[in-house]
Formats: sequence, C-alpha cells, structure tokens
Amino acid sequence: MAELTNISLARGAPSLDIIAVDDLRAAAQAAFERDPAGTFAYGTSAGYPRLLEWIAAKQGVPPDRIVATNGSMQADAFLFQTLIEPGDLVVVEAPTYDRTLLALRQLGAQILAIPLEADGIEVDALEVALREGARPTLAHIIPNFQNPAGCTLSLEKRHKLLSLAAEFGFTIFEDDPYVDIRFRGESLPSMLSMDTAGVVVHASSFTKTVCPGVRVGYLIGPTALIDDIAKTATNLYISAGQVAQGTVYQFCAAGDIDRSIATVKAALSERATLLADSLRARISGVEFTEPDGGYFLWIKLPSDVHVDKLLPAAAERGVAVVKGSDFLLEGGDHELRLAFSAVTVDQIDTGVRRLAEAIEAVRG
Repeated sequence: MAELTNISLARGAPSLDIIAVDDLRAAAQAAFERDPAGTFAYGTSAGYPRLLEWIAAKQGVPPDRIVATNGSMQADAFLFQTLIEPGDLVVVEAPTYDRTLLALRQLGAQILAIPLEADGIEVDALEVALREGARPTLAHIIPNFQNPAGCTLSLEKRHKLLSLAAEFGFTIFEDDPYVDIRFRGESLPSMLSMDTAGVVVHASSFTKTVCPGVRVGYLIGPTALIDDIAKTATNLYISAGQVAQGTVYQFCAAGDIDRSIATVKAALSERATLLADSLRARISGVEFTEPDGGYFLWIKLPSDVHVDKLLPAAAERGVAVVKGSDFLLEGGDHELRLAFSAVTVDQIDTGVRRLAEAIEAVRG
C-alpha cells in the first residue's frame, strides 16, 4: 500500500510555488554587488540602514523609530521583555496567537483575555473591565486577518481602542504581519497612523510577503523605547543580519515586493474560497466566517467533536490541523485553526475530506 501523503492545514507559511525565488536570487545578487561593505560587514543592531529608510517611508515615521528584527516574533519578544514585569496585566484577544500566550506566561504576566467578534476584539467588554479597575500595561492586538481567527478589527473599534489606551494609560501593541494580504474590501488605516497620543507600538514582517526564510521583521515605537530595545539587541547579537536585510531591501527597492504580494494574494484568495466551499460541502454543522485576507480560517465544530480526539484521528488519515484550545486560556475544545497558505489547490478538498472522515470517526 502506498504511503499516505500528508496534507498540512496547520502551517502558516506560503507554499514554495508562490515564493518569488528568481526575484529573491536577483535581490541577493544586487545586495552583494551594490553594497558589499554594508552587506558583508557588521552593522548596527537597529538594522540595515537602507531597509530602515524604506520601512520609514512606507510607514510614515522617522528611521530612528524603527528596529529591524529576526522576524516579527523577535519584535514581540523584545517589546514584552522591555515593557512587562512579573505580575503586570496584559490584554489579549481570545483566541490569540499561541506563542504570544506562551511568551507572556513565561514573563509572569497576568493575562486578561477579551473575546473576539467578527469585527475584532470586543472593545465594550474591555471598556467595562477598565472602568471596573483593570489596569493593563499592554494590549496585544492583531488587527488584520487575525491569527488564528482570521477576523479584522473595524475602523470604529480602532478609534475606540486608541481612546481607551490614551484614557487608561496602556500601550497598544499592533502586531500586524498579515496587513498586505487582503483579498477583499478596502484597506483600513493602521492604529499607528491614527495615533496622536503616542500609545501605539507597531510590528510587522516580510515573512508573509517575501518568504519565511529571510526572518526579517520590524518594530516601530517611540524613540526612547526603540533605543532601549536596540541596546538589548546589541548585547544579544551585536549586529542585525545584514545579508538577509540587504536582500530584502533590494527586493523592495526593485518593486519585487509588490509583485510578490500580488502573487500571494491571488493564490491565497483562491485557496481560502476553495477551503470554505469544501468545508460547507463536506462537514455538516461547521461554523466559520470567511476571512477577507491572511492565512487562516477558524472553524467551530459540533459539540460532540472534541479536538483532543480529533487531532490524532486526522493525523492517521494524513491531514494536520491545529486545535483551538492552543490559542485560548480556556475553551476551544470544539474549534480548529485551518491554514490555507501552505496547501496547493489540488490538496484542499482532499484534506477536508480526510478531516471530515476523522470527524465522523470521533463524534460522540
């Protein structure tokens, strides 16, 4: 019997067929030829200067408010380590990225989980908690095509969050790696661009728009905060990865980034639609909201399907998924996160069929 080919609906990474391999090769060559002194030598911990200038122009901030990092996860880690002391209260979305929960727990933070709605975090519930005495240091928000839920924070809620942060003195951490991967609808302004009170720190990444292997992200914040983080980075690794950041700069400066984003958006839009259609056709009782962009779709299964039983049954049938309980402090026992970024079109329906078979095997 032939070995079963595994289909992963678990990994939030683009498949190789939609990565601009030739353009990246050319960008690396350009970095080596046009700036060998900058690319091959030690730089500063803040990052490759030309890339910082490109990001600054894109985001409308001075370069000295930016530190480039080893992916956006390192940006998260630097910010958490700088701002959060053991016992500090941190607001998170429920559900939220599992590694955010892990990092905050390791730092000894208290976590206030506020439920997500179709248009983002339930700001009215957050306001109630604040007016009843909650005093968070930080609110971690993934505003666009949230991981894992796929929802997007509405413009009204962005304004309300900014107002609450200014009134109650907490920092909004706008963690925004998926912003450019929009399939439908109009783009919304970042909270960074709307911030008049200096309450927003913003992070993003080239992982989702260039390729995961470059490991280049960045953090934007007040100059004093960025200076502190750059000093920590200096003590940790002296210099940012000049080769990777120089390559990303050349990729962006040549306009390859725009073509890459267009390719990724087109491919993921098709995959998301196919996944939603297949789920409706094959799994009775499934509930979900189709995302307008990003990498993920969050599904709620019937109450007699428990994810702890479902995951091994799915794995036996050759499909990988991530259980919803990984993204919540409590609950999620009947939810899954499905990633449509790493599967090709011809794998999607087969993966959902296998998942449906696993669901039927564990029901009750």
